Amino acid sequence: MSIMSPFHDAVVTVGPGLPLEIRQVPTVGPTQDQVRVRSEWTASTPLDLHQADGGLLVQHPQVLGDGVAGTVVEVGPDVADLKVGDKVFGFTWRNQAEKAHQEYVTAPEKLFGKVPSGFTMQQAVVVPNNFVTAWHTLTKEFGFKLPWPKPEGYVPKDHNRWILIWGGSSSVGQYALQILKWYGYKKVLTTAGEVHHKKLEQYGAVKCFDYRDSGVEKEITEAVSSGGQNSGPSIAYILDCIGNLQGSVLPISKLAQKGAKVAILLPIVIRDATDGVKPEFEMDVEESATWVPGVEVAGVRTHFYMDNPFLAEHLQREIMSAALLLGTVEPNEQVIVEGKTLLERAEKALSMLRRKQVSGARLVWRVADEDVIDSF
Repeated sequence: MSIMSPFHDAVVTVGPGLPLEIRQVPTVGPTQDQVRVRSEWTASTPLDLHQADGGLLVQHPQVLGDGVAGTVVEVGPDVADLKVGDKVFGFTWRNQAEKAHQEYVTAPEKLFGKVPSGFTMQQAVVVPNNFVTAWHTLTKEFGFKLPWPKPEGYVPKDHNRWILIWGGSSSVGQYALQILKWYGYKKVLTTAGEVHHKKLEQYGAVKCFDYRDSGVEKEITEAVSSGGQNSGPSIAYILDCIGNLQGSVLPISKLAQKGAKVAILLPIVIRDATDGVKPEFEMDVEESATWVPGVEVAGVRTHFYMDNPFLAEHLQREIMSAALLLGTVEPNEQVIVEGKTLLERAEKALSMLRRKQVSGARLVWRVADEDVIDSF
């Protein structure tokens, strides 16, 4: 049995726009089906920035982070598969004990998958939150089946309808494209900076558009018109991976026709966070733009993916690891954020997000040293 210290270090936001702090928080032992994981690597996300700079849906002080990769150091009595010493990765978020930017994370084992052989923790940690977001959105908001395991020769019902992924080089966009390709969706378009087009075509996009082009909406419309479709709106499904009012929501509102389903990652950013400037958000997707009557528009709330009993039990525990091993998806590229202390690495990662210093990759950083484990 491990000797558990009563407290450990955590990165917290103490107020909108204020510097992050390191606080000592209680180390929670696992009960029932929970495991305690030493958090070794994490990845910063726009949500961390929204919470730290804008106070989005948080009550300060708030431990940050929802993506963890580390080592199991203690297991509860009802844990079925994981054991002490296993290397795991997961999307954890529901309470302070589960948040990722701290030395120990305690959560149910179904929120973790085993890091597959041949993958590093730095690679693994960029997968869970946005892989889950992509899978959840495609199944809940669009109603795609995505049966697992995928039956041999599987052909999806809507394989011949146009799908647009706005922001294909984003983390969610990359996973959505790869999942759609794996399941046989053939008519997928995406937007991204030109530097990312070759990769996104490999991920399954039949055509890429540069979102910065002034006529991008017309280019997309013309491509769809020339490509044909059996019936329904010209673009049947639109996933907005950016959630920016000017940069994605308004252009999409011009493209979406009656009968189309639009899913927008929340929050919608009205004004980006910049140094010394707090962001502004909108959570009501229907009020954010003028939509053609008959367009179904929804805000994506990934945290509710566990309302689906099958996904709650299998998406992270089984499918996530298997998808990496099978080559269904590959991890996003990683940019390692260096720093002498935990606080310095966390602050630097937020600053890089704020200044938009990385495109098409994830910011990952070390939480606790991999070679330091609990005493036995």
